[in-house]
Amino acid sequence: MPDLHRESFVMDGHIHVMTRELLMKTDIGQRYPDGTFDLPRAKEGGVDAMFFTVYTPEHYYPGRFETKNTFRVVNLALDQIRMNNQMIELALTASDIERINKKGKMAAFLDLEGGFDLNGDINLLRALYRLGVRSLQLPAHNTTTGFIDACSDISYWGGINDLGKKIIAEMNSLGMVINIAHASNEAIIQTAEASKHPVIYSHGGFYNIVNHPRCITDEAAKAVASKGGVIGIQFGSLFNNPKYYAWNKQSAPAITSVPKVTEPSFLLPQSAAQTIEDVDKQLALEVPLNFRGTLPDEYWMHIDQLAKVIDYGVTLVGEDYIALGSDFDGGPELPHEIRDISDYPQMTIAMLKLGYSDQRIKKILGLNWLRVIREVTGG
Repeated sequence: MPDLHRESFVMDGHIHVMTRELLMKTDIGQRYPDGTFDLPRAKEGGVDAMFFTVYTPEHYYPGRFETKNTFRVVNLALDQIRMNNQMIELALTASDIERINKKGKMAAFLDLEGGFDLNGDINLLRALYRLGVRSLQLPAHNTTTGFIDACSDISYWGGINDLGKKIIAEMNSLGMVINIAHASNEAIIQTAEASKHPVIYSHGGFYNIVNHPRCITDEAAKAVASKGGVIGIQFGSLFNNPKYYAWNKQSAPAITSVPKVTEPSFLLPQSAAQTIEDVDKQLALEVPLNFRGTLPDEYWMHIDQLAKVIDYGVTLVGEDYIALGSDFDGGPELPHEIRDISDYPQMTIAMLKLGYSDQRIKKILGLNWLRVIREVTGG
């Protein structure tokens, strides 16, 4: 591990937790033989803090189980953090993160990916805040909701609607970090404009490098940066390696017909065919949520390509607005040099090879996330 990595504050903007713990009754304090994240390996990787991301995927939306799942995975996250208190503690502010690190522990900054409620009930948002959630993704993963358009779904609102603006104002008032990853281009720009505080794009790539709908446009990236926000670079080939993306599209099964979608799923009749237990069994087949395919050598991204994406972002918006959001245990096709979170020092090595100064590397490794958290939470 480079000395620079060891002495730096390292924070990741997007690490999936609790899905496997919920469905497989496992413990993040134990070393897993598979997947890409657990606390022992995170410690080995020199990680000091993380957006501790609990996930409510699309599986739970047709039956409108998104709220029930969200609250149970948040409660489970709190239980697991308490159970592993010798290694990790919950942080509500930047000062909490620093205090926890001084004790030699990792800090968990609780973040939600997926819909807390597809209709956008502000009372549920307030309840999540009281439980300790301090960061929340506005779009429900890849699904348009009752207040914001997702990048991979129908554009129903042309970005955000009045309810979306009320939710943004409420999150500003509470001191919650607004995460616009998975939002449509218009929704990202409008959210950055509507928010009084910096907003973040926790994990993704740049559309000018890979024209995947999940990647952020230059226009949207500049809008995020102009408000003091941060763009987290995800570690996967799909968002960062043009050669892989082209090969992936070419090798994907051909779709003979695509049904025309005119309404987002939150408006469709609720499915009564499944119980939440049925959905759990279906999702358990995909756990851990990691890439399981095989890649030909010529399409397997090396870390120097990921470093080029970081450099693109630095050139585009500046070193104060770029960070890392790995998506460990969330499915990315990781670079050749990274097997799991224990290999995090490879990111520092890659940036050193770019000729970056120590201070620039420290900002990207974690100080930029810490600054936004301090500005938003007020502490």
